[in-house]
Amino acid sequence: MDDIDKKTDEELVTLVLENQDYFLYLVRRYEQNLFRYISRISNLSKDDVEDVLQDIFIKVYKNLNGFDPDLKFSSWIYRITHNEVISNYRKYKNKATIISFDKDGEFIKNIGDEFDIEKDLSLIELKSKIFSILEKMDIKYREVLILKFLEGKSYREMSDILRKPEGTIATLINRAKKEFLKILEQEQNHGKNK
Repeated sequence: MDDIDKKTDEELVTLVLENQDYFLYLVRRYEQNLFRYISRISNLSKDDVEDVLQDIFIKVYKNLNGFDPDLKFSSWIYRITHNEVISNYRKYKNKATIISFDKDGEFIKNIGDEFDIEKDLSLIELKSKIFSILEKMDIKYREVLILKFLEGKSYREMSDILRKPEGTIATLINRAKKEFLKILEQEQNHGKNK
């Protein structure tokens, strides 16, 4: 089945529509990325993320006939994921949760460079500071920063995922950066006042 791994998402969708046994290959292709994405934007526990992910794959399977081949499949599946996380947000938001970003050094570097945070912070301090700030941000701002800097999505892909025009995406990213910097400044001022 090495040939399956070489197929595009769209070719794989066609195979799944002809034979449902191929759906497992779509699941394997996306489960780690979607798990990570859900964890980052939702603050859910590992078990809750797995439950949401299972629901997402059920919805993907049920709605595969409705996939628009003019869109990228990755944008389509991320859109379903986004919708599922948002619909579950109220259900889980009162639970105590912890964000886990253990292996996101690239994200730390990208967002750290973007915001020009003090260069003398160690990577561990920087990582802690960034994720502390992200936890405090409104989910719509946290999500666009994660999509851009962690998931590496283009404005077009983000537009497809969030169902917002690219101009709105640019505005959200700009506002998210401002909120990030505002929280950072508040934390720095709070630290000075101690």
